[in-house]
Amino acid sequence: MYCLDPTGQVFSGEIGYYVAAGSELCSISLDSAINPITDPTSWTSPSGRFAFGFYQEGGGFKVGIWMVRKSQNTTVWTANRDDPPVSSDAALELTRDGWLVLKISPGKTERIANSSDRASCAAMDDSGNFILYNQLSKVIWQSFNFPTDTLLGGQSIPTGTELYSSVSGTNHSTGRFRLSMQSDDERGQPEPIAEPDTPSVYHNSTIYRLILDSGGLLQLYSHIFTENGDDVVSSTWTRPDDKCSVKGLCGFNSYCSMEGKQPVCRCFPGTDYVDSKNQFSGCERNFKEEWCRDSKENLSSITSKSIDNVYWQDPPYFQVTMEVADCNMSCLEDCDCEVALYDFDQGNCMKQKLPLMYARTVSGHFRAFFKMGVEGIEAANNSDSQVQVKVNSKKETIQLLSVTIGLTTCSCIALAVAGLFAFKLRVFEYKKIVESGIFGLTEELTLRPFSYRELKRATNGFKEELGKGSFGTVYKGTLYRGKRAVAVKRLEKLVNEGEREFRAEMRVIGATNHRHLVRLLGFCAEASKRLLVYEFMSNGSLADLLFRSERRPDWNERMRIASEIARGILYLHEECDTPIIHCDIKPQNILMDDFWTVKISDFGLAKLLMPDQTRTFTVIRGTRGYMAPEWHKSTPISVKADVYSYGIMLLEIVFCRRHMDVNAPTPEEIVLSSWAYRHFRDGELDKLAPGEEVDKWLLEKLVKVSLWCIQDEPALRPSMKSVVMMLDGTTEISVPPCPTAAAV
Repeated sequence: MYCLDPTGQVFSGEIGYYVAAGSELCSISLDSAINPITDPTSWTSPSGRFAFGFYQEGGGFKVGIWMVRKSQNTTVWTANRDDPPVSSDAALELTRDGWLVLKISPGKTERIANSSDRASCAAMDDSGNFILYNQLSKVIWQSFNFPTDTLLGGQSIPTGTELYSSVSGTNHSTGRFRLSMQSDDERGQPEPIAEPDTPSVYHNSTIYRLILDSGGLLQLYSHIFTENGDDVVSSTWTRPDDKCSVKGLCGFNSYCSMEGKQPVCRCFPGTDYVDSKNQFSGCERNFKEEWCRDSKENLSSITSKSIDNVYWQDPPYFQVTMEVADCNMSCLEDCDCEVALYDFDQGNCMKQKLPLMYARTVSGHFRAFFKMGVEGIEAANNSDSQVQVKVNSKKETIQLLSVTIGLTTCSCIALAVAGLFAFKLRVFEYKKIVESGIFGLTEELTLRPFSYRELKRATNGFKEELGKGSFGTVYKGTLYRGKRAVAVKRLEKLVNEGEREFRAEMRVIGATNHRHLVRLLGFCAEASKRLLVYEFMSNGSLADLLFRSERRPDWNERMRIASEIARGILYLHEECDTPIIHCDIKPQNILMDDFWTVKISDFGLAKLLMPDQTRTFTVIRGTRGYMAPEWHKSTPISVKADVYSYGIMLLEIVFCRRHMDVNAPTPEEIVLSSWAYRHFRDGELDKLAPGEEVDKWLLEKLVKVSLWCIQDEPALRPSMKSVVMMLDGTTEISVPPCPTAAAV
């Protein structure tokens, strides 16, 4: 975790929650209330340096905490930050029943603090922490546990939570950038990663503030308060040093370059800003893509413009070693290519489609060729070099027109014949490749776009259904004249995203490459239709093997299956370029290939179904029985939600039965986790597998791992890397406490 101690040091490691000494307990009593425009509008800390209450934003008011300064108040925390501002009729009240609520309008209230225990009083602390206490003066809720974009001295972020930037300095809704915490097993010992260069003063006269700003920078400020109440602000630390290294600073199809100390986003050739007033909005094509529209296509209608020393992280669909001139020509001749990037150091040509992400200027020796239509360029060139012809007689006019028409006609005929010949040649070569089904390097790297008509024909009109899940229906199909079986998933209930965004998501999913993930071969994004093409898994799902097969896998096979699934999830969480939370781990989404190797399917699809792309998942995803408890709370969802689902599924793998079985012989056997924990606690695990030759050591290890994974608190669950290490035997497994899911 990241921690900011009271002296301004940023640490990576454990630190307890800080409550300032001498805090005024019960300074805010029950039945106290404030409103936006009538005093009091806030509750202040004893020193008056922090206040909790209403602050103005836009045309209304929001509830938050701010540092009280003479020059300008600084907001450090906002409650329910993505809710719209409230009107001046709203009120904030610590009710007589002990709940902290926002009364928005008559009959409409909203909880600010989601505590299961009722408060008996509250306090605004001098550390900037708003705290609720119960009757025993125990802290039951504090704002420090739910940071937004800011850490104050003494505050920490538990593993699995994140800082999210604000939209801007005046809009504190969730912005585009987030700071993720490292996993438990990678954390190591606490080591300071920043030493603030500040004057030697007592920390109670200096307040340190760490903020993830709206530009994606992590900045540490010190506020040194003088006796007259004013403060001196200085920036003591910034990460990263290079502002262009912030991922997503510039939008699609634009690249970041530094001009002085400020980053500037510029559009690639052939594109213009989506919002001309916002350089960070990204860019979109400013011409029609028509070079491969029909059989009249010819190379004379397209050209390219190049820029040097730019680079992006999007994986190419094709890469090969060739000369720079051949790289440009290869892109011009390829209907799928929209830009080619040439690496002079390696001699590699990388072909891609738009949109491009995370582009920036670099010191490396790169050149990018962007394909464009020549009409606009020729028009501009011709306007500077037009030849003026002066005609003096009617006869000369007729002669000139005749020659011009004749030359134009001959040129058009020649170009049409040449274009038709080139087109026929390319169609012939493409048919040979399709009929052979051999794609070589292109097949390994290309995520192929399909038309809806192609996939309808490949599935025989979506006739053979393989299964149905939370993301859509899967059909069996064949490509390349029946030589390759595929699974075609028709997505349902998608958000109304554009084709560009959908293609970008497909590039992220298609870039994943692991032996325990089902491979995505292509997709269809045509009008409102969204389909995905996967490799075909001939041996069905893990659910078929565990719940419907007469043959139970032996203990070695169960161990192999559990380990392979864990390694696949670990890749999604920590090892792929873009971390992915699966959100629906269950036996039905674990498939088996020809050799009974485990393959995880449906990864990355939850993001396509989200209504809000700027936050962690706020709408419940997944399948009942496998969903982590935090799905039903207001806490953000992290990779630990997948760990919980894996733990439930691991119990099913161990005992070859469903987690919930209403037809169980006895009531105590209905919920598998409760049944397993009861026998684990009593040292009678062998009774859970009657009639089997049980490897007691292996059985105990698998049950202990699963019980750790299904702990109610995400922080208690291990990371998937820890799970893999426990299964491999490289880490000892301590005795797990009773999970809430298995409470008896």
